[in-house]
Amino acid sequence: MAFKITDACIACGACAAECPVEAIIEGDGKFEIDADKCIECGACADACPVGAPEQA
Repeated sequence: MAFKITDACIACGACAAECPVEAIIEGDGKFEIDADKCIECGACADACPVGAPEQA
């Protein structure tokens, strides 16, 4: 299952910088992951300082 970003997101952008397929974009107050582009690598979860990305 693709990752999704929870409401714990602090909009720092660390996850987007690490995504190898550019599936993460800045949304309204938090970042969002395009499930169709996500390759489930977990790089976003590893980079996030607050643990916002989780597998859906």
